[in-house]
Amino acid sequence: MIRRAAYAIVALGLAGCGASSTASSGPAGTTPKARPQVIEPTAGEAGPPVSLGDPVGDVHAHAPPLSEVRQELRAELVAVSVSNATYINPLRFVTIWGRTDQGVDAVMPVGAPILAPCPVKILAIIPNWYAGQPLVYFELLNGPDAGKVQYVAEQITDIAPAGSFLRQGQPIARFAPTGTAIEYGWSTLNGVTLARATTGYEEGQVTPAGLSIRAWLNGLGANAGNR
Repeated sequence: MIRRAAYAIVALGLAGCGASSTASSGPAGTTPKARPQVIEPTAGEAGPPVSLGDPVGDVHAHAPPLSEVRQELRAELVAVSVSNATYINPLRFVTIWGRTDQGVDAVMPVGAPILAPCPVKILAIIPNWYAGQPLVYFELLNGPDAGKVQYVAEQITDIAPAGSFLRQGQPIARFAPTGTAIEYGWSTLNGVTLARATTGYEEGQVTPAGLSIRAWLNGLGANAGNR
């Protein structure tokens, strides 16, 4: 009887081990459950690298001053289209025509106006352009050359303010009492003469830009000659 009881206890123990093993293995194909873990950063470690494409702001950036914004707006071109409007001779009061260089040189009576050949916008004034004398450049707002920029420089005064709009025939500036005569020619948007911006210029050199403005003036009856 004792031996039979021992066999029974061993059999029950083996059955229990098998049941435990089967229960822990689970059915086939069961998805294992996730075990979330907290990853603590290590002191002194660098953060993830930043690529050039990441948007990184400038903490020191600031808006430009209002005066600078206004100056840029004054020098802004007007969107215009070429038209068949006609021009008037802006130098109708010239008494002596000078040489052709970056533009055309000329002499006028003191106080005589340099006229707007069409509606124009005064883009900007360069106060000390040559020998302490100013240059003013302006956009033509209609006609075949609408959108192009011209300048008049040197012996001028009473200049229309930058950003102002003038009607055809209004004075852009007047001939000053002293100076080195005036020069009238084609300009670029930033006030550099077209001659310097294209072919370059040396003092006294006849330039294609100068010949072009002389022909343009003669086409308006200026009788500026051909030199």
